[in-house]
Amino acid sequence: MLVKDKVAIVTGSARGIGFSIAEVLAEEGAKVVISDLATSSGAESAKELQLKGYAVTFIPCDISKRDQVNALFAQTQVQFGRIDVLVNNAGINRDGMLHKLSDDDWDLVIDINLKGTFNCMQEAAKLMREQGSGRIVNISSASWLGNVGQANYAASKAGVIGLTKTACRELARKGVTVNAICPGFIDTVMTRGVPEKVWDIMISKIPAGFAGAPRDVGQCVAFLASERARYINGEVINVGGGMVL
Repeated sequence: MLVKDKVAIVTGSARGIGFSIAEVLAEEGAKVVISDLATSSGAESAKELQLKGYAVTFIPCDISKRDQVNALFAQTQVQFGRIDVLVNNAGINRDGMLHKLSDDDWDLVIDINLKGTFNCMQEAAKLMREQGSGRIVNISSASWLGNVGQANYAASKAGVIGLTKTACRELARKGVTVNAICPGFIDTVMTRGVPEKVWDIMISKIPAGFAGAPRDVGQCVAFLASERARYINGEVINVGGGMVL
């Protein structure tokens, strides 16, 4: 098992890619904290994995709120005794063309995607520096390179990559690795909702010829969280079938 007995927090993991990340980590032996704003679905997802025999719990958290992040880390330590892995997956989008984007939609996306990631990374850095080990995996997006109608989202995800590389420089000598994953076009409930024509256009841009599965992202996270990736640090890894080269 890649992460046997490691304690992992996965934000935004009630469903979708986040849930698959939590599931793969649990399968690979980790004790996993599912964390999300969606209280009912988060609790249901944790129960689903518990019924399979995995050590999983649910702790609700709005990562844009410092007090809730502090509570998330404190409760995890009380329950499991330590924190070895942090996966910053929580994120939202509020798309709109640059000239029409509202202040509220800009602030909301930045507060959750960027400030929220910073809040969690800062708490993890304090703990991991002290224990001399740790893995932080940030879920960015291929959109960090720029995407029409996503000024706020692209800026937030580019910021996550900047945070990743800075944290690597600060934490590497403390035994902590910090990497980012950029999922490409992943087959989720959300992407299944796009028109068939849009789906076909997206698939045509992928050399592999098909959309990825959420577990493809989860498997990459599990590897980066393991000792096998101890010398991989500060990297941005595309999980997109070659869509971004």
